[in-house]
Amino acid sequence: MDFLAEEISRIESAGLLRKRRRLEGPQGARVEVEGRIYSSFCSNDYLGLAAHPKLVEAAIEGAGRYGVGAGASHLLCGHTDAHEKAESALADFVGLASALLFSTGYMANLGAITALAERQDELFCDRLNHASLNDAAQLSRAKMVRYRHLDLEELESRLAGSAARRKIVVSDAVFSMDGDIAPVPELLELCERYDALLFLDDAHGFGVLGGHGGGILSHFDISSPRIVYMGTLGKAAGVAGAFVAGCGNLAQYLVQKAKTYVYTTAQPAMLAEAILASLEIIGGESWRRERLKSHVATLKSALGNRLMPSDTPIQPYVVGENQAALDLSARLRERGILIPAIRQPTVPAGTARLRISLSAAHGEEEIGDLVCALK
Repeated sequence: MDFLAEEISRIESAGLLRKRRRLEGPQGARVEVEGRIYSSFCSNDYLGLAAHPKLVEAAIEGAGRYGVGAGASHLLCGHTDAHEKAESALADFVGLASALLFSTGYMANLGAITALAERQDELFCDRLNHASLNDAAQLSRAKMVRYRHLDLEELESRLAGSAARRKIVVSDAVFSMDGDIAPVPELLELCERYDALLFLDDAHGFGVLGGHGGGILSHFDISSPRIVYMGTLGKAAGVAGAFVAGCGNLAQYLVQKAKTYVYTTAQPAMLAEAILASLEIIGGESWRRERLKSHVATLKSALGNRLMPSDTPIQPYVVGENQAALDLSARLRERGILIPAIRQPTVPAGTARLRISLSAAHGEEEIGDLVCALK
């Protein structure tokens, strides 16, 4: 197994070695890492719900009723009324007819796309899609066509030239490393014109976008039976897992066909209870989204063109080379601020960056300290 050490050494010499930090307490605007308190701009806990007392209480009560482990897959005896209620509530929350819970967003994308697409089909994928969408496309064995990021003209040309049995346009709703928003109404228009489905990964939009936090569909006020929607529950929702939602038959179809649902132990019911508590807060406390918008505006005003264009809590600060991004991240850490350095292959070579993630849990003081430190 000597190749393991050799490969690790090669990764490290290229400035691409990944390391884990050990948190010693709950997620939040301030976190304790290995004995020191930091202001954290690393987390996708956009609404500050990951350690919210109501979610903690709901999980504890759920554990008391259902235990901790589900013990079986949903199709054996792991499916509970808590799962059923959460799925119904999630479908209503995003304005779609049915929803199905998955254990993670990665599993949701793999399961749904491989269930919807086969060899004779064609998937049209934005080049900056999340890795889980790319893996899902490859596992489906359908033809995978990647179009330039947000290039609607290229996408239309590809759709027009396709003779596939089933065509599916696949896109992040909010792109996780750039923070920009997909032009969903225009994507849907192309899907209607060329008889395609539209698969949207709204991992970073659910809970954040829309008047009540309903995500990208609420943000653009659109609905269509062509849309297959995936939202994650471990980011703005503050829990864990994900769901896929769509037309009335979609959930039932995925129960039959999605291998990452069929062949895995069910998500713990205690988490389904926490999801229900989270939806109440997301829908009822709009001040969290308003504070996020204020933080975004403050940061953009202060740092100007050093930030990539983004109106979401994901604010990329482009540095360029891998080592320069690592060095800047380390210098900020010395000042008590945690921001991850993002490098290839997550982002293209030469575009290494600090990925600043804002949260409603941040106060104005923390945003001000971040701006001063970066300047």
